[in-house]
Amino acid sequence: MTLLKFVDDEWGPLGSFNWFATHGTSMSRTNSLISGDNKGAAARFMEDWFERKGSVRMDLVRFENDGVPRRISNIIPSLHDNYHELLELAASFRSPLGKPATKTSSIARRVRGVLRQVDKPRFVSAFCQTNCGDVSPNVLGTFCIDTGLPCDFNHSTCGGKNELCYGRGPGYPDEFESTRIIGERQFKKAVELFNGASEQIKGKVDFRHAFIDFSQLGVNLSKVGASEVIKTCPAAMGFAFAAGTTDGPGAFDFKQGDDQGNPFWKLVRNLLKTPGKEQIDCHHPKPILLDTGEMKLPYDWAPSILPIQVLRVGQLVILSVPGEFTTMAGRRLRDAVKTVLSGNKGFGSNIHVVIAGLTNTYSQYVTTYEEYQVQRYEGASTLYGPHTLSAYIQEFTKLAHALISGQPVEPGPQPPDLLDKQISLLTPVVMDATPIGVKFGDCSSDVPKNSTFKRADMVSVTFWSACPRNDLMTEGTFSLVEFLQGKDMWVPAYDDDDFCLRFKWSRPFKLSSHSKATIEWRIPKDVTPGVYRIKHFGAAKGLLGSIHHFTGSSSAFVVA
Repeated sequence: MTLLKFVDDEWGPLGSFNWFATHGTSMSRTNSLISGDNKGAAARFMEDWFERKGSVRMDLVRFENDGVPRRISNIIPSLHDNYHELLELAASFRSPLGKPATKTSSIARRVRGVLRQVDKPRFVSAFCQTNCGDVSPNVLGTFCIDTGLPCDFNHSTCGGKNELCYGRGPGYPDEFESTRIIGERQFKKAVELFNGASEQIKGKVDFRHAFIDFSQLGVNLSKVGASEVIKTCPAAMGFAFAAGTTDGPGAFDFKQGDDQGNPFWKLVRNLLKTPGKEQIDCHHPKPILLDTGEMKLPYDWAPSILPIQVLRVGQLVILSVPGEFTTMAGRRLRDAVKTVLSGNKGFGSNIHVVIAGLTNTYSQYVTTYEEYQVQRYEGASTLYGPHTLSAYIQEFTKLAHALISGQPVEPGPQPPDLLDKQISLLTPVVMDATPIGVKFGDCSSDVPKNSTFKRADMVSVTFWSACPRNDLMTEGTFSLVEFLQGKDMWVPAYDDDDFCLRFKWSRPFKLSSHSKATIEWRIPKDVTPGVYRIKHFGAAKGLLGSIHHFTGSSSAFVVA
């Protein structure tokens, strides 16, 4: 991991960016919730860590065995000691009827609201992606879901089927726990680097950017005593692409490591687009499943013009790549650029080169020439043929030379603007409604009367709701856990940004206008005992298209 720490003369530390390679696939494709996956979890953990570090007295911070501080509420000056009084107090707050709300109400109630510390910059921690092409967060290995045995190593199959081979995360079988663990591991390393940061960034801030047509790019390959100019290929996907990976297997009879293809799927392919001999030879040994670079309707199926960029911040150099480089492909690109920069006095000897992956556009994967020959998923998804990496290295070294010489670069051909040609298969929201006698925000399923929960328990409340697409609650929240301070003041404690809170929307009947929202709170181990309630914010669409906001609350309950 490489970490860049930002420090302000007046305010001190303001944030950090770090680069570490791992896929955001701790949450499998069966997950239907919006999630930042392990990268988002890590960012949330670190930003909360810093805010607690700066605002909570050290004698109030609880340290677990791993040395990482856990959340302690600093909004309650003292804890209630009498359980029966807490229970009686909670019983006085029964679930009210849903009521109208303003659009800003959920923003105002956010735990980390933008208006809470207007006089102080908020700490921002970015967990950036880098060359993650072959790096899985499912670190326990790959196993067959039918037998529990390890998958076939070469093809990632179980009895010849890719659909049965899945990677297991460290929290298996709970993928939420796997997401938390992988996020926490990145968070801990980032804190270690943040606290130990000592090398000051010095020097120029500069960049070079160019658009490159990778569909037929001439690449100079050096050989012993000679050189050869080859060309990249129009984009194409191989058979192993359809096999997927152990983070998300494909379907049918595709498998990784397939450098032959099969007659049936070639016939199906030819119904869409039959690749010519030149295209087939160019991509060899990849058997072409989809000739995406030559498929143009309703618009290009794959990009051909890609942006590449070199950013310099002192002795830190960031290579912005529009795809997923494998570990070794990324290493070779970094080494090539570093070789160019190392010969320049302006950089000195201590140069740090990082790759910013999946930047500015997306063009699948980039493997080494050797990895391409094996035709696993990543090789089959390397769009522009076996020399794709060599093309990137050639063009990035050109940018690096321009950077150190102070010379401009040609901007290159502009990619097409397809914004007005996009196709959406998502049906619009027609209207939202509730059953007769029910209001938006009413509880459909409340917590039981006189409820008491303990740490690690799950509290679940269901509200009559409306489609979340009516208002995405930008800067706001759909769900909220509130803590009762004193006798009548409810203070926000957890919201959508917290890993412990989940918001699940459902429409039980496809053609119905009725829908529900279930909010689940897994009570954290470090929660402050007291009286809590769960709140829901939403927006409903009327028959004439008008949008009106609403809110609802559960009955109060005790966390002991």
